[in-house]
Amino acid sequence: MAVKKPDMVLIDVDGTLVDSVPDLAYCVDEMMKQLDMPEHGDDKVREWVGNGVERLVRRALIGQLDGEPDEALFEKAYPIFLELYTDNTCKRSHLYLGVQEGIEYLQAAGYKLGCVTNKAACFTEPLLQTLGIFDAFEIIISGDTLAKKKPDPLPLLHAAEFFGVKPENALMLGDSVSDVKAARAAGFQIICMTYGYNHGVDIRESNPDAVIDSMADLPLLLN
Repeated sequence: MAVKKPDMVLIDVDGTLVDSVPDLAYCVDEMMKQLDMPEHGDDKVREWVGNGVERLVRRALIGQLDGEPDEALFEKAYPIFLELYTDNTCKRSHLYLGVQEGIEYLQAAGYKLGCVTNKAACFTEPLLQTLGIFDAFEIIISGDTLAKKKPDPLPLLHAAEFFGVKPENALMLGDSVSDVKAARAAGFQIICMTYGYNHGVDIRESNPDAVIDSMADLPLLLN
C-alpha cells in the first residue's frame, strides 16, 4: 500500500466524509409511500447510493441496482424525492468517525484540499455547511458543476488545473469503484475507505492504491 505524498487531496462526500444514507433512505421510503409502493429501508438504499439522486430514485422504483423504471413513473416520483430531500438533506446524516481528525491533519500539513462529489450542488453545499466542513475546501465540484461527473476524470482534472497541480502529484480519497475509475483515468493516486458505499462489493476488488478504515489513519500513509 505505497502512496506517494501528494500536493493536492480531493475527497468524495457520500460514503467517504458523510454517512448520508439515513436521510436518503428516509426520503426514498417517504417517496415510495406516496406512490403506494413498498418501502426499502436503509440496507437496500445503502447499496444503491453513489451515482447521484436521479440514479438512486430510478433504482428505488425498480428495487434493484441495474435497469430502468417506467419513465412516466420516474417523472412522477423524481419531483417528490427532490422536495423531500431538500427538506431532509442533513437531518439524520453525520460525519464518519475520523473525518474531523483527518481534515484537521490535512489542513495542518498544508495540503491543497478539494471536494468532488456526484451529489448536486444544491444538496452538497448545505450538507457540508451543516456538518461544519464546508470551509475546509478551496474548491467544491458537485455532480452538476461540470458537463461530466465521476467516473469521468473531468472533475478531478478540473480541480488539478484549479490548484495548478499535475495529476501524478494528486490524490483522490473515496469509497467506490466510481472514485477508483475516475482517479485512474485522471492519473491520480486513490485511497479508499472500507466503510463506504460500493453497491455491496468490497472496495479492495477495485485495486485502489491503499484502503483505510478511518481518515484518522491518513498520517500513517502520508507522512
